[in-house]
Amino acid sequence: MVFFRDIGVGRHDLTPQKLTGKNMENRISGSLGFTTGNWPLHANKPTLLFIHGSSQNRLFWRSQVQALVDVANTIAIDLPGHGASPGPGNDHVTGYVQAVMDFIDELEIPHPIPCGLSMGGAITLQMLIDHGERFSAGILMNTGARLKVNPLIFETIQKDFNKFVESVVAMGISKKSDADVLRPLIQETSACTPEVALGDYQACNRFDVMDRLPIIKTPVLVLTAADDVLTPAKYGRYMGEKIAGAIVHSIEDAGHLSPLEKPDEVNNVIRHFLRKLPD
Repeated sequence: MVFFRDIGVGRHDLTPQKLTGKNMENRISGSLGFTTGNWPLHANKPTLLFIHGSSQNRLFWRSQVQALVDVANTIAIDLPGHGASPGPGNDHVTGYVQAVMDFIDELEIPHPIPCGLSMGGAITLQMLIDHGERFSAGILMNTGARLKVNPLIFETIQKDFNKFVESVVAMGISKKSDADVLRPLIQETSACTPEVALGDYQACNRFDVMDRLPIIKTPVLVLTAADDVLTPAKYGRYMGEKIAGAIVHSIEDAGHLSPLEKPDEVNNVIRHFLRKLPD
């Protein structure tokens, strides 16, 4: 497994700089590494801001960043301590929220549309609750308003991190998906230290905004996956009931990592949602 090193970019270096990469534009701005499908950003397009889940990195969203440039600017970030982003991770969702809000301010992105999976969905929820006026919409994918974590996950991360990564393959995808094909993709997108992964799951375990969902007034798309055993589809249906006007869509024959398992279907649902948003 490859662990990324700190890249030593200062917190206040606001000039996007290229990182080595292929197929997409890989950059650093301020404190966070990110991948974008188009640079500079187009003023006449909405901006999708993809936020990865626990122990993941920006490469998780590769298929979305590439495919959705016809309808949006696309950016996938590395949260602090993940991928190309320096610094420690965080054990509270609010800490990650601050990092994402700082990134939005650094790039001066007007009213982006955050799209988060799992812990990234928790970050998106918290931003829509605390800073709703800053966003034109939000996409919540395979996540929940409360994310209690099985204690066995903490134990496995601490005792055998490679076993933990393999468990993500076993539990994160549908039995109908091809594990042999997806395994290297999942390993590539799970490149962080055990300490950062542990903090991520602690952040999830502490997260609970079930009573605050009605605060959200922005348009929201809730994407669930029929075979998701980590954040069951009922979590998404609950959010759909509590967030006014939310659209709920289920991805069939996919598990928790549906953007990797069913990228075309996920992209089509997102594309349709964006086209229905008011100008």
